[in-house]
Amino acid sequence: MTTFNELGLREDILKAISLLGFNHPTPIQQQAIPMLLNENTDLVGLAQTGTGKTAAFGLPLISKIDFTQTYTQALVICPTRELCLQITKDLQNYASQIKNVNIVAVYGGASIENQSRQLKRGAQIIVATPGRLIDMIERNMVNISKINIVVLDEADEMLNMGFKEAIDDILKNVPKDRNTWLFSATMPHEVARIARNYMQQPKEITMGKQNASADNIEHQYYVIKEKDRYFALKRIIDFYPEIFGIIFCRTRSETQMIAEKLIKDGYNCEALHGDLSQAQRDHVMKKFRERSIQLLCATDVAARGIDVNDVTHVINYNLPDDIENYTHRSGRTARAGKSGISIIFVNTREIDKIRAIERQIKKSFVRTNIPNGSEICAKQLYALIDKMAKTEVKDEEIEPYMQKVSDAFTGMSKEDVIKRFISAEFNRFIEYYRNSEDLNVKDNNRADKANYHDGSSYKKGYGAEPGKTRFFINIGELDNANKGMILRLICDNAGLKGKDVGRIDIKREFSFFEVNSSYVQDVKNALNDYVLPENGRKIRVEVSENKPTGERGGFKAKKKNGYHKNSEGYNKVKKNLRKEYQY
Repeated sequence: MTTFNELGLREDILKAISLLGFNHPTPIQQQAIPMLLNENTDLVGLAQTGTGKTAAFGLPLISKIDFTQTYTQALVICPTRELCLQITKDLQNYASQIKNVNIVAVYGGASIENQSRQLKRGAQIIVATPGRLIDMIERNMVNISKINIVVLDEADEMLNMGFKEAIDDILKNVPKDRNTWLFSATMPHEVARIARNYMQQPKEITMGKQNASADNIEHQYYVIKEKDRYFALKRIIDFYPEIFGIIFCRTRSETQMIAEKLIKDGYNCEALHGDLSQAQRDHVMKKFRERSIQLLCATDVAARGIDVNDVTHVINYNLPDDIENYTHRSGRTARAGKSGISIIFVNTREIDKIRAIERQIKKSFVRTNIPNGSEICAKQLYALIDKMAKTEVKDEEIEPYMQKVSDAFTGMSKEDVIKRFISAEFNRFIEYYRNSEDLNVKDNNRADKANYHDGSSYKKGYGAEPGKTRFFINIGELDNANKGMILRLICDNAGLKGKDVGRIDIKREFSFFEVNSSYVQDVKNALNDYVLPENGRKIRVEVSENKPTGERGGFKAKKKNGYHKNSEGYNKVKKNLRKEYQY
């Protein structure tokens, strides 16, 4: 087996990584380190997260820097502040046995004056996020005119986050004779464009297939009704008592809401998203790295740069907006050669997206049943027994209390004592899951038969289902609305259950939904003037009085978006939407 001693690294760097506990290089390190040390070349490295990419570029980078000089010789660009701080810490560790090292992190959300003072002391390496770096270049706080090496880490994610122009500006302003090392988990067209435009005949290293997921990740999906999404999440958490995982949500508000609900239900969880201050995010990440919290509820952007070993599970509470992000999400587990499980919750209309992700990552998903109450209770009981069996007994410390404890159990058999100890911890699971229902969706409940949020059938083109009232709501695709979002909006604010909500139709600027007619006033009172936390839009709902096409007294002409074109209702909607969207 190859060792770091065989790769040609300097003695002081070998000593540093030995202190870090590094013994054997990963495959990408075995290929990249000798090449970058011995050749003056550009490089494209394609590998999944958790494969050791930071050391693959970081160790040769440290080797090539002249730390007796104080000018900036290397620039590492990455997408998020968490990753920026992580890379900075890693590089400092690799250079811990070298004198006069100054590696500075430059990122948003922190004092620009403090970062400027650190740079003025002479930074041989700058690790930066694109936005803050451009800002400091424009203020003449950063000098990149003598850069020898530029590293683009997580290049695909930087482009996904809209940093294309910033990266172009940076690369146009560094010396043309520098080396560029690009590392990415996927190779979309925009990453290939950077390689084509800013690199000179780059060497390429690919670990596994392009855009593929790591081999040691098991991919599972659960088909659920939308109303059961949170309850399914709780069951999965309870089914894995030793879980140490990340729960991915789509929006900041949903991330915060799910974290708060889990905390309220007794789970050890924290939220990580862009609405937190840098100090709050650092505090949450410190607790997660120290395993003081068991579950981290995060958005895609906030979770980039989470380099924490031994994450057992990644749970996709919702599918990512871009299926390429699934690769990055699932890559938070199974790091450093460990194994892990990546889980997705989908409703019946989202099953086709699983097939698309399978094609992207070149791995198959396993459809798995949500465990029932008895399965969860059994798993929790065996975990409790295992924990008790492995508990260290400190005889000297507990000896003073043993007489009173023994007296308390006088007259009880060994079996009775064991039952009482187990019940003290176990009863809450028994009570909670007593008579619990099956949350699994049967195969015949398919989305292609229906447009109801729960997959139930209706005849397309007809009006409200009997006993239900059809509502207009002034949010649609332009507000990133989907059926699950509207369902949660109705249920959380009007106090309805999923079964009380019927068909949901999403249009470009607005939508329609149906509820049991007995809840009409509740919906009006709860939703009118409610403000969406995501974008500050004020909600407006109205009862759609139109009868279905073809019914007695209904419109015969073709309707547009639920209203007869040029009718009073349609023109009113059109006028209001023009006002709201200013078009």
